Amino acid sequence: MPLIRNYQRYKVLLQILFWLSSTAFALASFYVASDYQFNAAKDILRALILNTGFALAVYINLWVLIPRFLKKKYYIFYTFWLLISMALSSLVILGLFYSLQHFYQPKLFSTYFFTTGFYIGISSLAKFVNDWIKMQDIELRYNKVEREKLKAELNTLKAQINPHFLFNSLNNIYSLSLTNSKKTPEMILKLSDLMRHVLYESRENLISLHKEVEFIQNFIELQRIRLSDQTDIRFELDGAIRDKLIIPLIFEPFVDNAFKHGSKSISEKAFIHIQIQVKDNWLHFKVSNNYEEALQPTKNEAHGIGLKNVQKRLEYLYKKEEYHLNISKKENIFKVELQLLLKTTK
Repeated sequence: MPLIRNYQRYKVLLQILFWLSSTAFALASFYVASDYQFNAAKDILRALILNTGFALAVYINLWVLIPRFLKKKYYIFYTFWLLISMALSSLVILGLFYSLQHFYQPKLFSTYFFTTGFYIGISSLAKFVNDWIKMQDIELRYNKVEREKLKAELNTLKAQINPHFLFNSLNNIYSLSLTNSKKTPEMILKLSDLMRHVLYESRENLISLHKEVEFIQNFIELQRIRLSDQTDIRFELDGAIRDKLIIPLIFEPFVDNAFKHGSKSISEKAFIHIQIQVKDNWLHFKVSNNYEEALQPTKNEAHGIGLKNVQKRLEYLYKKEEYHLNISKKENIFKVELQLLLKTTK
């Protein structure tokens, strides 16, 4: 914020201007009080004495009392020493008047005392405003750094999706090419369509839910080509998906994981079930598949990159109350359930 930086740069100059203005005001007051007669040497000295006393109390308050007592919430000590400094300031003014101008009027003590309080009040208000502006500047810069950090982390997570997804898909095509399958060209075309979505359509933090669902449908068809008819693959869609927004590639790691492990099952009842339901701006996503425990990767193997990735992206882009993710493994069934508050284009 340029205004904040300029204020900090010219803070000393502003203080000098304040005390010059105060001195000028004192001279004008003496001029009016003396029936518009001006004694330069006498009146200038008196104005300097007054402002010296006021400045003494002001800077004791700003540099000592506020940091040591007020900011630490020692209110009684602050009040006590503030009154002492105001009285000291008034005595300094009276003493300087007497020693330099042989001018001594004890009755003016109360006037100097309360005038000193006024100056302290004005300067304290200015300090509190200055401190508040500093805090706003610090918070602004902190938020900017956090936004840049979040943006960088999200870009990193998105970049991880592309090679991970491509790696799994190419593995599928490679396995078919080894058997000279006629399905290989069709799979390459499907993969091309999917990669277009991954590389170009999913650059934003939020995209159309309709496109995401279409992507999953194409992904399922790509996977279905290589699987036998014995695998029970189901996809159910319920509810209006138009005018809804969601983070891109949110379903892909879960669906990819289901096909990766579910398709390895040697059971005759192998299944992969995927459900997407939209109701009252809430998305209910569920994917379940069976798996063989003996075929699962060991702890030393690289796996689960996609699942961890999507968990981090949910944490970054949604509040805790806006989503609920549950991943469970029970009786050789792996299940993922995601409830997510959808954004709307309207």
